[in-house]
Amino acid sequence: QLVESGGGWVQAGGSLRLSCAGSGRTFRSYDMGWFRQRPGKEREFVSAISWNDGSTSYYVDSVKGRFTISRDNAKNTVYLQMDSLKPEDSAVYYCGAAIPRTSYDGSYLRNPHEYDHWGQGTQVTVSS
Repeated sequence: QLVESGGGWVQAGGSLRLSCAGSGRTFRSYDMGWFRQRPGKEREFVSAISWNDGSTSYYVDSVKGRFTISRDNAKNTVYLQMDSLKPEDSAVYYCGAAIPRTSYDGSYLRNPHEYDHWGQGTQVTVSS
């Protein structure tokens, strides 16, 4: 089970930190990802972090340099620090857990269908 928190309303240029808490002793064995979904749009990849030590992370180009993903396995939690927020970042943000696959570039993590578990989502609204 995954539970997101930390969403809310913020002005453009502001920051939010999203958290995704997992349950169970196998949290560290999952790759973790953040996606977002705007009304009428498909779920869009935002960021992902590799299983265990989180040594590898991935970002969609539009958030590089502004968002940072991290994980704390002792707390069964993955974070998404979002800085310099823009109105176009407004969406419902979801975290997902994926069983690691063999991949030289982690491309499967950009596909929501590769994820095995999802949270319920948290709304982020950025006003201009």
